[in-house]
Amino acid sequence: MFKKSDKTSRKNSKKFGITLISEDSRFRGDISFSGGLEVQGSVKGQVVSEEPTAKVRVLNGGSVTGQISVPNVVINGSVKGDVFASSFVKLESGAIVEGNIYYNNLEVEKGATVSGSLVREVPTSNVSSISQSEKSVLDGTSKSVSSKK
Repeated sequence: MFKKSDKTSRKNSKKFGITLISEDSRFRGDISFSGGLEVQGSVKGQVVSEEPTAKVRVLNGGSVTGQISVPNVVINGSVKGDVFASSFVKLESGAIVEGNIYYNNLEVEKGATVSGSLVREVPTSNVSSISQSEKSVLDGTSKSVSSKK
């Protein structure tokens, strides 16, 4: 009945599912999700995802009261609480944020409002530390050795 490719596509579609808190819905409690979360209604509680591709969108008319800790965040509604986004934050024109935003990449449209601090947090680098000899060359304290012919 089902081809192998149908089963594979169904498995993969679960991974990228979108959860919707609809316009007339109110959710009270913490939400942990993978994939996408769209908030058109009201959420009171923490919103969390550690999945690197996870995205939460607080749409126009939607609100979150509580901390958001999701790699990718798009806001066009109201957020009362701190936002932690390891990848990017986009504040669209209808965004109203009362709290600090901790981000790696930030995009802000005209009309967005933030009552709090914007704190850029750069992910730790994979660059190895400089050796002592390289450091002395960089700061000019290395001794030059001359060779005679």
